[in-house]
Amino acid sequence: MSKKLLFAVASLCVFTPAAAFACACGCGVFDVGTGSMMPTGSGGSVWLEYNYMDQNKNWSGTGKSDPANNSDKEIVTNFITAGGQYMFNRDWGIEAEVPYWTRTFNTTDDASDPASFHHASLGDIRVKGIYAGFSDDMSTGITYGFKLPTGTYKQPGFDRDTQIGTGSTDWLLGAYHRGALTDDGKFDWFMNGQWQHAFTVASHYRPGDDVNAAIGSYYNAGTVVGADAIAPLLQFIGSTHQQDVGAAADTPDSGYTRLFISPGVEYNIDAFKLYADIELPLYQNVNGNQLTAPVLTKFVVGYNF
Repeated sequence: MSKKLLFAVASLCVFTPAAAFACACGCGVFDVGTGSMMPTGSGGSVWLEYNYMDQNKNWSGTGKSDPANNSDKEIVTNFITAGGQYMFNRDWGIEAEVPYWTRTFNTTDDASDPASFHHASLGDIRVKGIYAGFSDDMSTGITYGFKLPTGTYKQPGFDRDTQIGTGSTDWLLGAYHRGALTDDGKFDWFMNGQWQHAFTVASHYRPGDDVNAAIGSYYNAGTVVGADAIAPLLQFIGSTHQQDVGAAADTPDSGYTRLFISPGVEYNIDAFKLYADIELPLYQNVNGNQLTAPVLTKFVVGYNF
C-alpha cells in the first residue's frame, strides 16, 4: 500500500423538511479527496474515521437567508466510519466502509414550537471493487460498487431527508490519478471523483444523483522525530447534488452545487497513518432554503499491513 495513506470519507446525504424542510448535508465531499483508495501494491489497510458537521446556517441561492424562511434550524451529525481495503494483486482489490452516525435534529412543529430529535444508528454500508491495472505504478484506477440500504429511514421525528439512511440502493462509480509535480519528489498531486445514483428506492423518495471530485497537492516535508514522514496538503473539492424526487421529497428545497477548500496534514508513524483536515466552503448555490455547515472536519487513523 501507499506510504501515504490518503483518506476519504462516507456517503453523501440528502435532506428536506416537513413543511419547508430544507437541509443540505454535503457529506459526500468526504467520499473524495486524499482517499485510501490509491494503492501502490498488494496488501491491505484498515482505518477508523471521524467527521463532524453542524448545519446551522440557512442558505438560499448563493447567500445567507433569514432563518425564518426555513422551519428546520440545525442538524448536528457525528460520523464514525470503520473501513478496510485489500489489494489481492497489483490489479484488483476490494473495499468496504461501515458507518455509524449520531444526529440531533432541531426543527419547529406544525404549531411553530421548537422540537428536537436525536437518533444514533448504523448508516448505509458501502462495498466497492478497485481496478488499478492501467499502469505499472498503479497511479490510475477506478472504483465501482454499491451503497446498500442498511441505514434506518423510518425514525420518528425525522423526515426522509434527515434520516440517517436513504432507503435506496445506489451505484457508485469513481476514478483517481496521482503523480509527481516536481522531479525532487517534494510535491505530489492527486485527483479523484465519484458519481452516485440510486437505482432502487423506498417509500416514494429518490435521492438526487451526486457527483463529487477533488484535486490537490502534498508537500513532502520529510522525516520528523518519531515519524517516518509528515506531509501538509491543500485540496479543492467540488460537490453537486441533483434535486430529490418522489412524494416524500421536498424537491424545490433540494439540490446544490458547492466548492470547498481543504487544508490538512498527514503524519506517518511506521505502519500507522494519521490524517486531519478541515473543509471550508468557497462557493455555495442551493435551491430553495437549506441548512449548511460553515466548516466540516475530518480525523482518520489507519494501519497498513
